[in-house]
Amino acid sequence: MKTKIFCDIADLRLIRKFNKKNIVEGFTTNPSLMRKAGAKNYKSYSKKILKICKHKPISFEVFADNQKSMIEQGIKINTWGKNVFVKVPVVNSKNKFSGMAIKELNKKNIKLNITAVYTAKQTKKILNLINKKTKVIISIFAGRAGDTGRDPVPEIVKSIKLARGFGNVKILWASVREPYNYLQAKSLGCHIITIPPSIIEKIEKFGKTFNQLTKETVNAFLIDSKKSKFKI
Repeated sequence: MKTKIFCDIADLRLIRKFNKKNIVEGFTTNPSLMRKAGAKNYKSYSKKILKICKHKPISFEVFADNQKSMIEQGIKINTWGKNVFVKVPVVNSKNKFSGMAIKELNKKNIKLNITAVYTAKQTKKILNLINKKTKVIISIFAGRAGDTGRDPVPEIVKSIKLARGFGNVKILWASVREPYNYLQAKSLGCHIITIPPSIIEKIEKFGKTFNQLTKETVNAFLIDSKKSKFKI
């Protein structure tokens, strides 16, 4: 099964560049990426992104911390474009499950990206609330799980199995740390992986031999030593 590559970015210049790439089939953003990109007004900045990305799916996240406000923000974000997915965190900052928000938005046929998921148990709770027609992405933060010394793969495998009965649900590998994660996601049968621009560019260069890599590495060390005018 094909694993779609989404680009995880909010920078307008990079969105313009990566939107032209066939390898990129969608985009994801979050409030942290928006802030880093210099966004001052969330709605107007999102509209600028949508002027560039008119057809590929793109996720914009709610930033409310209670479910009533999450629903209100989600309804508004959904009106911004037909290709928009409303990103909802699986829990709020107090670790309260966002079940009401997920259920209400899904009931209104709003496309959702449930984010900050780490376990198959969370996936199951989400699946118990949603219908089987409206598109839902479940984003599992594999990289951040790995940062804690835990293997994210078993939770992703379980989540993929749980979602098999839902043709409208896609499991997404999030928080990529290296290009090899793409091959891991493909081998597991992940529907989507969202990747930062710098790592997408490395994936485009897949296929180099170890001999090529050895020569490039040694040359890079040699060039830097000459630039620094090192002597022993």
